[in-house]
Amino acid sequence: MIATLSACAIVVALVFLRIPVGFAMLVVGLAGIAMFRDLAVALDLLGSTTMETVASFELSVIPLFLLMGNVINRSNISRELYDCANTFVGHRRGGLALATVLSCGVFSAICGSSLATVATMSKVALPAMRRHNYGDELAAGAIAAGGTLGVLIPPSVILILYGLLTETSIGQLFAAGFIPGLVGIGFYLLAVQAAVALKPELGPAGERHGWRERLRSARGVLLPILLFVIVIGGIYAGFFTPTESAGIGAVAAIMIAFARRAITWSDLLDVLGETVLVSAALFFILIGALYFSHLVTLSGFSYEIVEWLEGLNATPIMVLLGILAIYLLLGCIMDSMAMIVLTVPIFFPLVTGLGFHPVWFGIIVVVVSEISFITPPIGINIFVLRSNQPDLSIATIYRGVTPFWISDIFRLAVLTAFPALSLWLPSLLF
Repeated sequence: MIATLSACAIVVALVFLRIPVGFAMLVVGLAGIAMFRDLAVALDLLGSTTMETVASFELSVIPLFLLMGNVINRSNISRELYDCANTFVGHRRGGLALATVLSCGVFSAICGSSLATVATMSKVALPAMRRHNYGDELAAGAIAAGGTLGVLIPPSVILILYGLLTETSIGQLFAAGFIPGLVGIGFYLLAVQAAVALKPELGPAGERHGWRERLRSARGVLLPILLFVIVIGGIYAGFFTPTESAGIGAVAAIMIAFARRAITWSDLLDVLGETVLVSAALFFILIGALYFSHLVTLSGFSYEIVEWLEGLNATPIMVLLGILAIYLLLGCIMDSMAMIVLTVPIFFPLVTGLGFHPVWFGIIVVVVSEISFITPPIGINIFVLRSNQPDLSIATIYRGVTPFWISDIFRLAVLTAFPALSLWLPSLLF
């Protein structure tokens, strides 16, 4: 146990020293396995882990979904989604913030990237809210928090990563993330309403739009919504696997973008290059995480933890609450991707050994990682928003996201207390 905890502490220290998390886990894993066995075994295992990961057909889902998201991001769909949401709810007090949350939810679900959603919506929604005299706090909070919705609503790269780390069905994880994602949107809408109830000046009511204008704006986003329905609905209906769905989604996104004349061939080459770079980075992180999990297995850490907990007579729910507390603390100081790849190989065998459902635990882990996107002091969405809008102060963004991460805590409590919210749809479809 001490050896594994020491290895985790070293990885965390290296991450704080700005060493890439994948490299940190590879180095620590190599040293640890060499100590438990010998260097030759460690090197052989490193080679086999790398080859199996790179050659895995299932992993092709990552670059394909990233390609689909990058194409959508370049196609100016975010502005149309925002305008459509605005025509329906913009007349309410705080309506533009509500529209921001709704459009972030849809756009992040289509593109699958929290960071891309924040970077894009900051250029679309923030100027519009400022024109209508919205407070920067509410505007920044709605954008930063809304971007986190793409972490859970499928297709989600983090759900894919969790599925690959734990050998859990990605299709079931996608199905399980849908209802909690809608619950998240609902809690964020309540957070907006609470903010404007306390400070009405943050979100004055806007112009009411007629149904003719609403329907006209809805027609503009019909194709992107149809793409999402085909990609995700095809998985739920069993028409194709997640990998096949990702391929269909990528090709369809390119066709839609060219049909709308939203991108050129030069733009497509840029998107392909960006997808390759991001995919390579994710693969490197995944290889490091899988290799580090071998060290955790060799050390017998999970078995020792179970024996220790049995000695404490801790109930399964007490253990789960302790794990969630650890995640919430780590989320304040670590990037969500690093947190997941470091902790899932350690906690997953423990949680499933206590009888908790692996799909449900995956949803809980992803929800906690969502919270880490907007919690001080790391909150990566906060800094992405700040880099895109330098005139926004960090303090303003921190104040703006506070109602949203508080609502996330309530959502986490609800999903923990009622696992059926996550497991009903997978049980129905699979």
